[in-house]
Amino acid sequence: MERRGTDRKLALVTGATSGIGEAVACKLAATGWDLVVTGRRADRLHALSKELAGGDRQVQVLPLVFDVCDEAATFAALEGLDEAWQTVDLLVNNAGLSQSLEPVHRQDPADWDRMIDTNIKGLLRVSRVVAPWMRRRGIGHIINLGSIAGKEVYANGAVYCATKHAVEAITRSMRLELNPDGIKVGLIAPGLVETEFSVVRFKGDLQRAAAVYQGLEPLLADDIADAVWYMASRPPHVHVADMLILPAAQASIGQITRLN
Repeated sequence: MERRGTDRKLALVTGATSGIGEAVACKLAATGWDLVVTGRRADRLHALSKELAGGDRQVQVLPLVFDVCDEAATFAALEGLDEAWQTVDLLVNNAGLSQSLEPVHRQDPADWDRMIDTNIKGLLRVSRVVAPWMRRRGIGHIINLGSIAGKEVYANGAVYCATKHAVEAITRSMRLELNPDGIKVGLIAPGLVETEFSVVRFKGDLQRAAAVYQGLEPLLADDIADAVWYMASRPPHVHVADMLILPAAQASIGQITRLN
């Protein structure tokens, strides 16, 4: 797909087929950004692209179907983009997941691999391609989606917490590395957000997933999309580098006030 003109800003959003990634893509499209959206589920991604491109602002949307866990597919999809689609102003590294809620000694090692490959290596792979594009232009903004689990820890979440601590460390290091090139690198760390996250964690157990949010009003994907937009829309001299966003009922990773 050929990109027509470059008068609009361009964002690349990973994990855009549901939840926070989808909400971010919708928010940016509504404010006039062209988009590259990526995800594993082709049907959802193409449906989203068609919906966003058909809006009042007539933004251009390019869907790329691949799994960030697959290094070869990730590099092939991104490096194969035409030059006009490489002028990415904003990269939102959103793709991420959790698997199971068990002590380390009972977790399936395959779940460790999926979390590490998605949350850490996936972010690194996409950034490895996009950051040089930004450096060549001397401008850009990378926003990594972390978690309160990257600032605190909880029992039965060792590997997930480790991956999100890694995201925070990577973000802080990338900020130092890319600051001389005029590139902002920020972190958004949400608390409880009601999306498909818990359904994926509990591998389709809807009842167990619903219990996570029982007795409180959690954040919604749109709340985090608003935060991404706010961070990305500051003037050039302003850099909002780190945002921790919690529902009002959550004081820390383990202190949540639930209604009886």
